[in-house]
Amino acid sequence: MPVPARQILAPPPVIDFDAVRAELQIPAAYPPEAVARARAAGARPLPDLPDATDIPLVTLDPPGSRDLDQAVHLVRRGTGWRVHYAIADVLWFVGTDRDDPLVAETWRRAVTLYAPDGNTPLHPVELSEGAASLLPDVDRPAVLWTIDLDDRGEVTAIDVHRARVRSRAQLDYPTMQAAADAGRLPAPIADLPVVGELRARLARERHAITLDLPDSEIVRGPDGHWTLTLRAQLPIERHNAEISLLTGVCAARIMLDGGIGLLRTLPSPTEAQVTALRKATAALGIPWPDDEPPGDVIGRLDGSKPRDAAFLEDAVRLLRGAAYTPFDGAPPERTGHGGVGSSYAHVTAPLRRLADRYATEVCLALQAGRPVPEAVRAALPDLPAAMAAGDRTASALDKACAAAVAVFLLHGREGETFPATVLQIDAERDRAVVVLHEPPVRAHCSPTGLTEGSVVTVRLLSADPTTHRFRVEPVRPADQPAGG
Repeated sequence: MPVPARQILAPPPVIDFDAVRAELQIPAAYPPEAVARARAAGARPLPDLPDATDIPLVTLDPPGSRDLDQAVHLVRRGTGWRVHYAIADVLWFVGTDRDDPLVAETWRRAVTLYAPDGNTPLHPVELSEGAASLLPDVDRPAVLWTIDLDDRGEVTAIDVHRARVRSRAQLDYPTMQAAADAGRLPAPIADLPVVGELRARLARERHAITLDLPDSEIVRGPDGHWTLTLRAQLPIERHNAEISLLTGVCAARIMLDGGIGLLRTLPSPTEAQVTALRKATAALGIPWPDDEPPGDVIGRLDGSKPRDAAFLEDAVRLLRGAAYTPFDGAPPERTGHGGVGSSYAHVTAPLRRLADRYATEVCLALQAGRPVPEAVRAALPDLPAAMAAGDRTASALDKACAAAVAVFLLHGREGETFPATVLQIDAERDRAVVVLHEPPVRAHCSPTGLTEGSVVTVRLLSADPTTHRFRVEPVRPADQPAGG
């Protein structure tokens, strides 16, 4: 029988994300001495650099972004393409002296942390959203990658050096997707869908693993309150991501050839993982030929369909174990990234990731045929621990914010029932993972009688705004509400 709704207080009028950050010990402000250093660095005259301001670069990011790491330009070159990819030259502003208050603070933070009401930046906003950001119509120091591709999208030449650049426009994903659909993309990115698809096709040939799961995104609703919505990645976003992946693959190649660097690695799927996934496809009725690699199966699924989403939720386990792997001399035992299907390095987001600053400097030195700066070489072994700590905090903040919004939306609805899709049966923990259809939040419940990929009804037992926790239970047939 339905559980009667208990007496509850009205939900809070706002969600206190400051309290969430405080609980995770995320700093509320940047240290004044580091801000002073950033302001001084941002006021310096630009260095004497090769002039690349004639390249009509543009940035392409989510609407409203200010921390613009990358600017892109693609042009036909014979039967292939030339890709220009300018990356914010953060090291020129910040330096490498770890006793410096600004450098020391970036090591403590390691990554930019994002919350619905704003971010906690890796660098002071004077740099991350100001002097170092590749904002339009201003000259900026940058690290300019030039990558030539053939007609299949394969790399034929790589160059990277510092340069002065000027972005022509700040573009955003929704507007550019509409332009792509209408066949009216601006000239600098007119061929981005073609090149992006070629690179994605090569990734499939490498048996790369890409999970197409809709993101649960926190946004402001029409009433001004925060809400959750499922948002699939736009094609233009995937194409743009391929340029970043391309650059990371080229960076890894330079490092491995030069015998020093910082790779982003991920183990390939084990036989046991593949066997477990095969059982999931059998249970869900998803065909998986014996000779087909996991990435190929994943690549043809649609995360918006309950059956496919359940399998993709299981497949997430294939992308666990990513690490930063430094080396100096002989290559490390593991050089590949199972998700990318190649060796790979992070170099394209230095405003938001500490590691990119140092990995980029390695590439610049090797490409120029000069020694890697000693301060950069000495930092490489310390970066994995710093990045792991930053990534743990980022993950904890994401989960805490999502939980706070979920409870905000559910508080006061105890006793109500909701349709939900069963994403995963976790036998080891004796629980099921389900996602409610509206609001689209994930929850754990008893797995008894549930099957992956099925649509069931769950009842909300509790939603506590003080702990940001909520509980649901499956509704058994005899307990179904009238008409359910």
